[in-house]
Amino acid sequence: MLENLVLGFSTALSVENLLWCFVGVLMGTVIGVLPGLGSTTGVAILLPLTLGLEPVTALIMLAGIYYGAQYGGTITSVLISTPGEAATVVTTLDGYQMARRGRAGAALAISAIGSFVAAIISLVLLMALAPPFAEFALRFGPPEMLAVMLLGLATIVSFSGENKVLGTTMAVLGLVIAMVGVDTGSGVARFTFGSVDLLSGIPFVEVMIGLFAVGEVLHQIREGAAAPIRARFRDLMISRRDLARSGGPILRGSGLGFLFGCLPGAGSTLASFMAYGIEKRVSRHKDEFGTGAIEGVAAPESANNAAANANFVPTLTLGVPGGATTAVLLGAFAIYGIQPGPLLFEQQPALVWGLLASFFLGNLILLVLNLPLAPVFAQLLRVPYGYMYPLILFTSVVGAYSISNNLFSVWVVLVFGVIGYAMKRLNLPMAPLVLGLVLGPLFEKALVQTSAIGDGNLLIVLTRPLSLVVLVLAVLLLAGPAVVGRLRRGRRPVAALREEVAQRERNG
Repeated sequence: MLENLVLGFSTALSVENLLWCFVGVLMGTVIGVLPGLGSTTGVAILLPLTLGLEPVTALIMLAGIYYGAQYGGTITSVLISTPGEAATVVTTLDGYQMARRGRAGAALAISAIGSFVAAIISLVLLMALAPPFAEFALRFGPPEMLAVMLLGLATIVSFSGENKVLGTTMAVLGLVIAMVGVDTGSGVARFTFGSVDLLSGIPFVEVMIGLFAVGEVLHQIREGAAAPIRARFRDLMISRRDLARSGGPILRGSGLGFLFGCLPGAGSTLASFMAYGIEKRVSRHKDEFGTGAIEGVAAPESANNAAANANFVPTLTLGVPGGATTAVLLGAFAIYGIQPGPLLFEQQPALVWGLLASFFLGNLILLVLNLPLAPVFAQLLRVPYGYMYPLILFTSVVGAYSISNNLFSVWVVLVFGVIGYAMKRLNLPMAPLVLGLVLGPLFEKALVQTSAIGDGNLLIVLTRPLSLVVLVLAVLLLAGPAVVGRLRRGRRPVAALREEVAQRERNG
């Protein structure tokens, strides 16, 4: 292991590789800031520019774009409630509220710190446990993935607030919207109403831009333009209390993100939602979630960065893409004549370990670049909102159009912008709807495949140990809080009686 690390850092620390790593993370940050582009599109667009480079240098640059875009998406999520990346959608829930309270700098800083710590943890695990984890991931067939999706749906309770029925209804609405398109099992068009544009479904990123960015602008215009934030510069800095509150969420988000990132197809978006939901359950500051809890930024940001690194476990060891971006990166491997798989670590150790070492260097560069700049980025909130609103709307429309180069994406943004505005006016929870949209396609795919394996019998999920364990976790997630609440209520009379007896003894 030590020899491999020395080889990896000696490769990554060459002047050329270090320069292109810097270029990659910088371009990735810019791409992440632009709504609609994201890491997948960015890597695909810039792939031809790397054809003249050495394979390891090209892969280091492309990987830098990947995790640089994760942080870039956070900047707009926090400042203007516009997710630049699908994985940063959940960050808008508390990050934007922190910004509205004059704490945008702290939100961006804890995001940078959490992402860096998650990168270190996930890289250590990646270097030490990649082959075993890849073998473990192979055991996750469709029944196990179906159980994971049910576990994801169980977290809806965490996003529903006080009205669980309303939250569940919004999640079901998200699942229904996700059903638009071609049926996975039969290949028949479903809810498309004869529209060719709807055959591939309602695009997720455009929906997020509409719900969060356009919906927020319309809501603010209706309420009256808020005064620009005039927080003092020191208020934009992160405090020791913020760091103390964020330590646990960062560690838990990193571990959860790495686990989900190792599963092909699970992705960093689901990891960030799961981390947020679990953190809301275990936090001592549950009431602050949704109003600007720093844990609500630290946990999902750590999870999506750890998942991005962990996506390389199945990619490098099995040749199976961990997500959409690593699928594009597999194309880069093919262009350079490199075959990912179990033998890659033995046949080309300099390339593999050089790439892994570059993750550490790239995330260090991101931390050095963005941590001091977090308060500077937050100064954008001092701009009068009369100037900000047109800029947000323009960026949203251009970002949506750039995804597919047609006006359909723009119409999706506008329609869901109106829906987002209506949800804010009616005080409907948005997070369950988004979670339903995220899980819908994954759930349907796992359901169809599990049904095929079991010849129509879905109870096959209960016959496989891994899927059964995951289902038990889902049941505990749903029923656990109610059981714990009842036990606490049952203990209160006993505690009160003991206090009364003790009081009598003191009084003689």
